[in-house]
Amino acid sequence: MENIKELSIERIYDASLESVWKAWTDPEMLKKWWGPNNVTIPLCEVDLRRGGKFYIVMEAGVGMGPYKGLKWPMLAEFTEVVPNSRLSYNANAWTEGKKEETMIDQMTEITFSEEDGKTKVSIKAVIYKTGPEAQMAVQGMEAGFTQQLGKLNSFLTAAN
Repeated sequence: MENIKELSIERIYDASLESVWKAWTDPEMLKKWWGPNNVTIPLCEVDLRRGGKFYIVMEAGVGMGPYKGLKWPMLAEFTEVVPNSRLSYNANAWTEGKKEETMIDQMTEITFSEEDGKTKVSIKAVIYKTGPEAQMAVQGMEAGFTQQLGKLNSFLTAAN
């Protein structure tokens, strides 16, 4: 299986390992920061165990202009859950109403580590299958992750 796109990104947060882990695994917290800028999260479900499901829906807000109201669901299955250390999942994401055309299959690994009282988050995401209309989402992957991790920083800063 050939990788279509691979991304590795790291961030260090001025927050405890436990609080960063909880932000990544608590559905109510995820709703407050997940996704790129100008999206909200109307639905998030997390069954935090190996084989458990992770379902989240992003909805485009006013700041996304003509995309306002569009929804992008993601259904994932956790392949690894090591509390305060590692999360891995295989996910299928798509545009509501155009699943076959816009689907993206990806594997994501997130590693958490404590460094001098701060928390380092390392993410590796690999897209390995896409629908014929998913090119824009693939091209925007790095920008989306960068915005999402910035939103996580704002969320953690406000929580402290």
